[in-house]
This record gives sequence, C-alpha cells and structure tokens, in this order.
Amino acid sequence: MFQPAEELAVGARGMVDDGLFERFPKPDIVLGQHVGPLPAGFIGHGNGPVMAAADSVNITLHGRGGHGSRPEASIDPVLMAANVVTRLQGIVAREVPPAETTVVTVGRLKAGTKDNIIPESAELGVNIRAFTPAVRDLVRSAVERIVTGESRTSGAPKPPDFTWFASAPALVSEPEATKTTVAAFSEHFGARRLLPMPQVNASEDVGVFGEALGVPTVFWFWGGLEAESTIAAFTEGRVDELPSNHSAAFAPVVEPTLSTGVEALVVAALTWLGKV
Repeated sequence: MFQPAEELAVGARGMVDDGLFERFPKPDIVLGQHVGPLPAGFIGHGNGPVMAAADSVNITLHGRGGHGSRPEASIDPVLMAANVVTRLQGIVAREVPPAETTVVTVGRLKAGTKDNIIPESAELGVNIRAFTPAVRDLVRSAVERIVTGESRTSGAPKPPDFTWFASAPALVSEPEATKTTVAAFSEHFGARRLLPMPQVNASEDVGVFGEALGVPTVFWFWGGLEAESTIAAFTEGRVDELPSNHSAAFAPVVEPTLSTGVEALVVAALTWLGKV
C-alpha cells in the first residue's frame, strides 16, 4: 500500500482512523522499507527498536509587549524563550538515564518584528526522540514543566500554550520475523549486500499499523547513494559527510536503487505468503 504523509508522522494513524483495517483485509505481518544514505544495491537491517518514537510540540510563551527602551514596563518573551531553549537541553543531560538514547531539539524560535520593540509572545517548535514509552513520557512531562516554570518565574500574564502533534511510536522490527526476512534477503541478494545497522534516531510512522493490529512489523532500509564512493566513506570514517535524507544533496541514483527496492519488497512478501 502507499503510505501518505509519512514525513509528517500522521499518515499511518490517519489511515487507521479512517477504517483501513475495517475496509480491507487485516494483514498478519507488516513489511516496510525506506531509502537511506547507504550504498545503492545494499540492504540495511536491524532488529528490536530500530527507529525512535517522535513527538513534536508548538509552544507559545506570553509576555507583555512594549518599547525596547523600557524593559521594566514589559515582560520579555524573547528572554523567556532563550532561557527555555537553554534549559531544555538539561533534560537529556540531567534527567534521562545515560544508557537511554534521547534527543530534544528546538527547531523553531520566532518572536518579534523589530529590534526596538519587545513583542507580546514568542513561539517555539520542539521535537523529541526516544526509544521507550517511559522515557518518552518523562521527556514530554519535563518539557511542559520547564516551559511552565520559566513562564511563571518571568511573571507571564498567562500560562504558555502547548500543541502536541506529529506523534509516532518507536518502530520495532520484531526479532524473529526480522531474522526470517533477512535470511531471505541474504539468499536473494547475497550476504555481502546486507549491512547491519545501529538504532536510528529518526522516526517512521509505519509502526502504527502493527501496533494497531497487534501483529509483527519488519522494517529495513535500502541504499540510494553511488556505491563506490559511499563504501569508501564508510571505510574511512567519513559517514557524516554523506548526504542524508532531507538534505538538498540527497539524490538517489536511479539504478540499482529502484530495482533493489522493488526486489526487496517482493522477496519479503513472497517469504511470508503461506508462513503466517
């Protein structure tokens, strides 16, 4: 099936809520793949939690606007926002256990229109990545606590507004089902074209389907970058120099990327027909 709005992490949930599995047969297993910054023609695989859960929140901090020459007559939401940005980095550093992989990113900060005017409000866009439900809940709660506390400390005229959106669960590639699928890939493509992968902090909402149905999910990546130069970058420790998804320079070569992706899905589907 075609999964829309994956980059917004709302497509899979929208399909489920729209009655996907009431209108069409329920699958026994979910198979998914995504192109990535690997050598073209290669398959990247992992098992267990392979991609992080994601949550995004838009936050509005309320102040009292005024002239830049009279800060004492205002409540500055820009200073409030600056303190929030700095303080949010303490969540991962001081509240999340070091063994857990977690990311808190402030990707958007918007306030004001002119240098000598203190604005009425400031807006932040915050993104969270975590691999376990407990840490996910901890970080979400900490974000709201810190923002609310800073707002109160600054004497804001009203509490901040939180709009949570674009949530996706951690993507778990079920170990036994993954083992079976990867064995089929090895037989078809050859073991040398398979690459074990570490956990990826990015997120993918295809996990919503298996979670909603209570069936296993198997997920893998396949490469789209020119193979020789990409393998050289891997060997020489220059992986961070490779263009990755969402980079303007990420432009997968057509072949063998296209044929590898088609073959991988067909091989996986044929492997499970009659097995479940």
